[in-house]
Amino acid sequence: ILSPQYGIVLDAGSSRTTIYVYEWPGEKENDTGVVSQIFKCSVAGPGISSYENNPGALAKPFDDCLNKVKERIPVHLHKNTSAYLGATAGMRLLRLQNETAASEVLASIQSYFRAQPFDFRGAQIITGPEEGVYGWITANYLMGNFLERNLWRTWVRPYRKETMGALDLGGASTQISFIPEDSQDYPNSTLQVKLYGYEYNVYTHSFQCYGRDEAEKRLLALLLHKSRASSNVDNPCYPQNYETAFTMKSFCGSLCTQSLRPANCYSNQLVKFHGTGDPALCQEVVSLLFNVTACRDRDECPFNGIHQPKVKGNFVAFSGFYYTVNALNLSGHFSLSDFNSSMWFFCSRSWIQLQFMLPKFEETYTRSYCFSANFIYYLLVHGYKFDAETWPRIHFQKEVGNSSIAWSLGYMLSLTNMIPAERKLIQLPLKPSLFAGLLLLFTTTALLCLLFLIYLCVVSCKRKNISHVELVFTPE
Repeated sequence: ILSPQYGIVLDAGSSRTTIYVYEWPGEKENDTGVVSQIFKCSVAGPGISSYENNPGALAKPFDDCLNKVKERIPVHLHKNTSAYLGATAGMRLLRLQNETAASEVLASIQSYFRAQPFDFRGAQIITGPEEGVYGWITANYLMGNFLERNLWRTWVRPYRKETMGALDLGGASTQISFIPEDSQDYPNSTLQVKLYGYEYNVYTHSFQCYGRDEAEKRLLALLLHKSRASSNVDNPCYPQNYETAFTMKSFCGSLCTQSLRPANCYSNQLVKFHGTGDPALCQEVVSLLFNVTACRDRDECPFNGIHQPKVKGNFVAFSGFYYTVNALNLSGHFSLSDFNSSMWFFCSRSWIQLQFMLPKFEETYTRSYCFSANFIYYLLVHGYKFDAETWPRIHFQKEVGNSSIAWSLGYMLSLTNMIPAERKLIQLPLKPSLFAGLLLLFTTTALLCLLFLIYLCVVSCKRKNISHVELVFTPE
């Protein structure tokens, strides 16, 4: 038996870096449909883009997770294990803001991994559409929408199985990816993906600055801009009686707040935000983060002037989408009215009440769940145009089996050619309709044969009984 093979992907997001370890059998014929996640580790500290002023310091936090990874992969396979780092919207923003700093951060990572025993294939910043499509590939791969085993233990394309759309909410960007009714109408936003000999035209769009963290920075800048006081500001999305202070630089310094920031956005001046826990007002302020005027009432143009086809089929919503609805005590499928009532209930709680309500209480996340819920509502309903009828088709899910739904698996599958573009071991021996017909014919024939055998047995038994009776009454 061949040794299993391993792959490592570092998902360098805007708020944190997560390391995933994947495993698959070494047998050549099994190189489709068998990759599974065996380990996941969150690197301590913020995302790599936060080290723009001190790129040399970002390597040290990786040590703890990398040591655990080394324990999970057999030592003799370390040098044959490929490792990839993909950086997302946080680094895309940094590159726009300061290209030299972004290059230095990536160079520091390259230098760190050169000293590691793995086959490091480089650190790169992936584009928004790539992130969207890799997430779509991961979701459908894990759901078994590309391949399944048939009766002959051969990998085949599932008969009449539809792919799912993917909704990803990160810290700095959000992605929507699905196969629309007619992809030809959206040539600029559609990527042609070839998997196992089949072509998929995937509509995908990434909204920069519409990730959860960057959207909240934009909210804070907007509240400061609208407030007459520059040091004490009410925040209707923060829980009642919650107070916190930020330096203006922490939210005004972002490229995403450029159009919203007030003129007096001094770098280190402190601003106190006081939570008022007002769901209606929170929703009103959140709506101002979406530029709907750019569309000028055109159909299929939700916000920011972006053309989007009508949402179609089932969707899986992961990352920030999942964590937010989970905080509202929801999961899986549920109605839009259930979401609204849970959001309203949560947003009306005081800071003290929330500390008893949540099983895992972390200040930075807890204070922001009400904002996140309102942001998700506005994005999905007013942005992507989900309604009461289509909302239940969204499945809020974190993982399938033990594998996280994240763009990282799709990224590795593509880079290792684990999903071949050409057709491979996936021809159905017979058309499903012909196979079903033949199966019915064989079953009927077998039943008739069985009935005939039973009939022969009964006739034979009767004859034996008659001959036995004749023998008993035969005169001597």
